[in-house]
Amino acid sequence: MNHDSYDNTYIGGILNSVKTIAMVGASANDVRPSYFVLKYLLAKGFSVVPINPGQAGKEILGQMTYASLADVPGPIDMVDIFRAATAVPGIVDEVLRLDPLPKVIWMQLGVRHDEAATRAEAAGIKVVMNRCPKIEYGKLSGEIGWTGVNSGVLSSKKPLMRQGFQSFGVRQK
Repeated sequence: MNHDSYDNTYIGGILNSVKTIAMVGASANDVRPSYFVLKYLLAKGFSVVPINPGQAGKEILGQMTYASLADVPGPIDMVDIFRAATAVPGIVDEVLRLDPLPKVIWMQLGVRHDEAATRAEAAGIKVVMNRCPKIEYGKLSGEIGWTGVNSGVLSSKKPLMRQGFQSFGVRQK
């Protein structure tokens, strides 16, 4: 897998297939990027489980926070890593001990660890590095284009408007 460039179908396939995301490094601080990515993903219909040992047992955005991936009571589809690249090998070790294994490990902007990615892929887990699911979701759904940003995605499809918080979504019902 070439981790320098991802095809839109690869990213879109991931975002359409995952339902439960464990966010390692989730923050209760509302000015931290992990906080507003968590908020955004919740608004788009994903189930997001915050992982933060310092906040374990407390809620972040109404979601119970756990100290580790092993503490999450149900299966996880995707692990979103909001930690420094040096923490990635240990997190991948933790992921590889889960049963069932998640489908995806996603490393946030600025986070890349090729060796850990190779180990995860050898176990059958898809890997995305140095990308943000919030940005990729907005780009693929056309939502980001509404703000005047060139997403690089052309579509004649009008975004699907739903009740309440606007969800343009790449997600299908």
